[in-house]
Amino acid sequence: MTTDFQQAREALGRRLRELRADKTQRELAALLEWPQAKVSKLETGRQTATPEDLIAWAKATGHPSTTEELVARLQGLETHTRSWRRQLRAGHRPVQDVLTIEYERTTDFRVWQSAMVVGILQTPDYARHVFSRMAELQQAPRDVEDAVRARVRRQEMLYQPGRTFHIVMWEAALHAGMAPPDVLAAQLDRLASVIGLDTVRLGIVPFGAQLGVPPANSFWLYDERLVIVEDWHAELWLDDTDSVALYRRVWDSLDSAAVYGTHARRLIARARAHFADLA
Repeated sequence: MTTDFQQAREALGRRLRELRADKTQRELAALLEWPQAKVSKLETGRQTATPEDLIAWAKATGHPSTTEELVARLQGLETHTRSWRRQLRAGHRPVQDVLTIEYERTTDFRVWQSAMVVGILQTPDYARHVFSRMAELQQAPRDVEDAVRARVRRQEMLYQPGRTFHIVMWEAALHAGMAPPDVLAAQLDRLASVIGLDTVRLGIVPFGAQLGVPPANSFWLYDERLVIVEDWHAELWLDDTDSVALYRRVWDSLDSAAVYGTHARRLIARARAHFADLA
């Protein structure tokens, strides 16, 4: 099984390849006085770069301003606990790029989101407010527009046959004031519109529902191989069998308390009416 470490290393390789776009591998190797094989291995994730490698790469490709981003990506490779401070050192875009790789590898998603509308269903305006507030909280670079574009592009996967998104949200997430009322009303319209998509199964856990577990941290299950758990200080990337099985049991418990279809639409409509009145 490919580990999260290897996937992150491949994501770094993709970024290096992107920076090399106007040069061949041979040309870059000559500039750096490296064997061409080293350039190839770094770009395909078969070799781990050193900080010195990344500094040299950024300079040789004409993108010295990316040095901090590349080094931040490298520092995030070797741990299951990926602190937001370290991940966001170069902004939100690198985080979104790494997630896109995991999305591309996955056919069956199970999501629990208790605090806000889940990212894969966010409108651009809603996402813009979320990224801005998180950047302010973490004191991170404000590459908000790049992050929004990456998130919206990833939403194309909602319409790809062969993928299924099982999403469960707490009703509180519908009412979270993460944006102005008009943006929230439009976001809830978007949420209602995905009910009925072949690839999406959207459930809402109502206020007052009897729960088998507390509606705590949000998380994503990627097939049966990886769970990513969100916390204020960090993300946890867990790929051991016991952890994945535990979070699957948590998701199943929350799913059993959720409502779907017409009942879910009513809860979304109720929240939307509230924000429409405020707009």
